[in-house]
Parts: sequence; structure tokens; C-alpha cells
Amino acid sequence: MTTTLDQFEISADDLVGLVKEYNPKTNESLIRAAYAYGLDMHEGQMRHSGEPYFTHPVAVAAILTEQRLDDATIITALLHDTIEDTKASYAEVSDRFGVEVAELVDGVTKLTNLQLNSTETKQAENFRKLFMAMSKDLRVILVKLSDRLHNMRTIKAMRSEKQAQKARETMEIFAPLAGRMGMQWMREELEDLAFRVLNPEGRASIIRRFINLQKETGDVIERITGDMRLELDKAGVEADVFGRAKKPYSIWRKMEEKEQSFSRLSDIYGFRVVTATEEDCYRTLGAIHQRWRAVPGRFKDYISQPKSNGYRSIHTTVSGRDGKRVEVQIRTTQMHDVAETGVAAHWSYRDGVRSQNPFAVDPAKWITQLSEQFDAEEDHQDFLEAVKLEMYSDQVFCFTPKGEVVKLPRGATPIDFAFAIHTRIGIACVGAKVDHMRVPLWTRLKNGQNVEILTAEGQSPQATWLDIATTGKARSAIRRALRDEDNARFVKLGRELARSAFENVGRTATDKALSTAARHMRFRDQDDLLARLGSAEIAGRDVVQAVYPDLTPTPGDGIEAGRAVVGLSPGQSFERAFCCQPLPGERIVGITFKGRGVVVHAIDCDRLSVYEDQLDRWLDLRWHEGTHAAIYGATLNVTLNNDSGTLGRICTLIGESGANIADLQFVDRKPDFYRLLIYVELRDAAHLHSLMLTLEAEGDVAAISRSRNLPQDPAEAQE
Repeated sequence: MTTTLDQFEISADDLVGLVKEYNPKTNESLIRAAYAYGLDMHEGQMRHSGEPYFTHPVAVAAILTEQRLDDATIITALLHDTIEDTKASYAEVSDRFGVEVAELVDGVTKLTNLQLNSTETKQAENFRKLFMAMSKDLRVILVKLSDRLHNMRTIKAMRSEKQAQKARETMEIFAPLAGRMGMQWMREELEDLAFRVLNPEGRASIIRRFINLQKETGDVIERITGDMRLELDKAGVEADVFGRAKKPYSIWRKMEEKEQSFSRLSDIYGFRVVTATEEDCYRTLGAIHQRWRAVPGRFKDYISQPKSNGYRSIHTTVSGRDGKRVEVQIRTTQMHDVAETGVAAHWSYRDGVRSQNPFAVDPAKWITQLSEQFDAEEDHQDFLEAVKLEMYSDQVFCFTPKGEVVKLPRGATPIDFAFAIHTRIGIACVGAKVDHMRVPLWTRLKNGQNVEILTAEGQSPQATWLDIATTGKARSAIRRALRDEDNARFVKLGRELARSAFENVGRTATDKALSTAARHMRFRDQDDLLARLGSAEIAGRDVVQAVYPDLTPTPGDGIEAGRAVVGLSPGQSFERAFCCQPLPGERIVGITFKGRGVVVHAIDCDRLSVYEDQLDRWLDLRWHEGTHAAIYGATLNVTLNNDSGTLGRICTLIGESGANIADLQFVDRKPDFYRLLIYVELRDAAHLHSLMLTLEAEGDVAAISRSRNLPQDPAEAQE
């Protein structure tokens, strides 16, 4: 059946109308062409909800019109999945819609392919790629954020495990990123949508309490809004006043942070006053503080000290009716535009003209400033720490003796201040003065303070500074300085610690074993590993564990073989394909055979190409989560030095790791070495990986690999 435009909630006419509301000079024909092209490319594709897939890119484009973005971004939203999921190509998109759009679509595609919910080291690598994508054109991130927002709005159509994965990824990465870019409304909605998935009971509880509170107190928002308008009228200030209850997740987070119940939580309402001029902002502040008592320590002036993403506003908290606290934000219309769209304000239009908002931040300068904080030479752990510290924290603004402003995360100390000025200043720091008074280096800095760093030649960072510093830049520089200064001493001490740790488990800390551990633990080399060990950044048991993780295997019967695979029909049996020998923990797919049941293949098995045109025989399977018994075979291709006792030691290592040798075959024998295939029975893919690491560390093992794409089963070969 051919899909028509009428089936979509947002037609091409609707979308063009949304763009024309803020940009009457839009290239209407190009947007319509992109709409028609995307519709054609996605024809026949469906979403999990059963809707035509093209409803998704159209909805993403509509979200971007709310931010009044340019034509290129709107067209990119319509086409953002075409290169990845359809027969469309980069060249064709470029020919039809221009190089700018093609590069944006390609950027979104690459960003979509990042697996951001993996292990910490992998996550750090992906953050680097994410910042690289941002540095080329920030609009790529704007499309991706809107894409994620629509997917979260429609997440109920996904299976529960996928919902939880996407919600965690949203909460940990995309929501903080939206906040960092100044798009606070999007951050709040993403957080609340993720909260709905991750803790539905908690969210429902907050909403029920809100309803009960309204029944008891009436419409508090309407009353306070009316009171504020009355005070502003008295002061002769023209302004719009808006009030709202805070999002359930925001309230939940406050309850967790303050360890308070809902009934004791006071600032659950927020109000916004939008004025015509900056002068009116301060007149509004005066009128509000005259009428209501200000709460000490809850005042922030982001107009005189704006955030790095261009955000400007005055924040104050006052005690309103019945002593209830309410948060008030005061800003001008132009400031409000930036507050709503953040860095995206650079591309926004108003009345057909590119917005000339003086408060909009140049995205190139913003991303350069952000990227400079993450030194490319830092290791992954330091980089990830720096990213999280920068993305998840508020800021304080302090002054140098010359009056220059230094922006730091809340909770920063004079040490962070020193390294923010220059690494050389931080390393030579011996003390600090705050507002002309000598203070300890662990002092927490506050907004508006004047900070002077005292330095001395020959000074070097102390190890205790790591407990004092809070910024990623400072902590990374301190670690690096400590390593450089004491590297030789730490390497010598680390070698002794490694020798002792290995002897405790009856092994020898050979150079090969240490090099294997260094590679597995992602250190530069053996000396780097030993230096970290000597400086107590890692423990000796961690090094031993990296090489011999299964010397003391975890006891347990494991998951029964009959229920090891999830996705089979009741009574349906399965067997593992011999050609790829899939293990628990690996992605799998099933192929049905009449009278035989299901044969389970690894998702990347070459043999699957035989069944490409028989999709009715494919089953979407996965391994049962939990501990499996060591009964799943894999073939190892091992090359050994031809010395007496070598094979015996290898067999002993395999047994000690909790694996079982089911078969052993010599395939090549030379005077100096011999090669053999060892069929071992294992628990899962992680067990295989740890066993290979253990064998690789053995000095007489010249090479080791896993044999895949072996001859297929006879039953399959007969087909």
C-alpha cells in the first residue's frame, strides 16, 4: 500500500506553516521537496507503535520549529535517518539539498551510531567523538536532542528493557547536555520522561501529592502570580508573569538531595518575570524583595555574570504566602529567548530575519571553550571525569586581583582557581587569599569573591590536593605532575608490589604478564602500569585480576542449559551452531529447521548470509541474563613454544580458570613450536576473554586467537 501525506499528523503544509510563523522568507519549495523525499525513502518502514516511520522525522522537525531554527536544520530533521536507514546516499542528498544539509545529516548519522551506554572507558571515547561532532556544527546536536526528545515521548512502544536503556542514557548524557547548552526546558522534559520509565512509582507519588496539595491550598500559582502583577503595577514595571509547578523529577531530586519529605519541601513552585529592559529586571527585583522576604543564600545574578552558554537571568527565592518558598527568575525578552533555546539562539529567526540577539553565544567560540578544558592527552578516565564535572555542575564566578572573571563549578577551591588560570600557577601554588584574607586551600569559593594565588619556585603539587580539587582540569594536572615527579620511584615500588601480588597466587610477575595487564587495563605501557601501582592509584590485586581473573572462579550451578536462550516458543529446542560457536553474552539470532528445532548463530556469523532471503525462519533471540554453567564450547587456536612441560602448564591454567578441555587437536608441528586447536567449555564470552588473557600472559604462548567460521554443521550443510 502506498503511503500518502494525509496519514501524517503533521502534513507538509502544516510544517511549512510552522516555519513561516517565524520565518516568512523560508525556502518553502525546498522544505516540501525534503518532506516528499523523506516520505518516499521511508515508505514501508514502520515504528514500534505501528505508525509509518516518517511520522518520527516530521515530529523532530516540528520540535525544531519551536526553537525557530533555520531551513537547513529543519530539512536535516526530515532527512536525518535517510542515509542510515534507507537507500538514500550522501551524494544524492548533497545533490538535491546542498552540501550543508548533507554534512548535517551525515553528522547526525555518525552521532546516532555512537554506543553511549557502554563501559566507562568506551563512554569516554564516545564523549570525545560527541564533542568532535559538536565542534563541526552544533546543529547536529540540536537535531539529535530533538530526535531523542520525540523518541522519549513515544517510548512506551518499545520493549521494557529497551525503555530502561534509553531512559538511563537520556538521564546520564542527553538531559545534562541539553542543560549545558542552555535548553533548560528540554533538559527538564527529558529528565521527567526518563524518570517516568526508571521510577514510575516515585513519579506517580509526586503527582498524587501535588493533587492533594492543590485540594488543600487551592490554586497557589494563580494567587502568587496575581500578587506579583499587583506589585509590579505599583512599581510601574511592565512585565509578563508566569508561574508553574516544578517537574516531578526536579522535586524528587530535591527530596533526595535535601533528604526531606514532600510536605517539608518548600520551593516546589517557580515563577518567571519577563521585562522589556535590563533596568526593569532590577526594578522588578526591588519590588519583589520589598513585598516578600528574600531567602538568604538563594540569590544569583546571571545578568552581570552570565553563564558560558549565554544564559542571563536574576534568580531569587522568597518566602511567599504561608511561609512557602517560591523561586523567581527575572529576565528581558532577549534573555528569555536565549534561556529557552540556549546556544541554538544563534540560528533562530524572528519575523523572517536571522535573530540579532546580543546575548546569543557564538557556537564556535562556546564549543572551543568547552573543548579546551578537555586536554587531548588526558587518559580516558580523566577525560570522562572532566566531562561529567563540567556538564553536571552549576558555576560560581570569582575575580582575579586584576578584576578578570574565572568561572568554576560549584564547590571549587583555590586550587581549582589556580589551575583554571594556568597549569603553571596551579603547580607552583603554596597558598591563597580570598577577599584579602589568607585561607586554607580546601576553602569552598563563593560567588563574587576576589581570589589571589600565592606561588613559590620549586613548589610541586601534594597528593592530598586530589582530595581538595574538584575540577577535572585541576585533578588531571595534579595527577600528571605527581606522576612526572615521582615516576622512577613509583615504578620501582610498583615492581615490588607486583612481584608480591603475583607470588601470593603462585605466579611470577614476568615482563610479558605485566605488559598483558597494562594492555588490558588500558595503560600506555608496563612502566605506566607500575607507576600507577606504586602511587596507589591501582591495587596489586587488580593487576593480578587483569591477567588471572579466574584463579578462584565463582561457585554456582548456573542457569540451566534448557532455558539459556530467551525468545523460543514453549517446547522449542535449540542447539548452538558449530560454525560460530556463540557464547552467552554475545548477540545471537536463531534459524528454524523442520524436525530439528532452532540453530543459534552469532549475529556476525558469515553462515547467516545463506538465509538472507528466508526471513520467516529467523528468530530474535538473546541469552538469559545471569551465571551460566561452563558447558558452552569455543575453539582456541594456540601456538606454543616446543619445550618440555609447556602443554601441561597450559592445561593446568585452563583448569584453574574454571574451563574444561573437551577436545585437543594438533594442526602444525615444527622443531621450535607447535600449533593446536583446543576446544574448551566455558560459561560465557567474558569467561573466554579472561581465559585468553591468562594464556596470553604465559611466556611459552607465542600466539592465541579464537577460531570462528568453522565448517558448518552437517544438518545445515545438507540444506
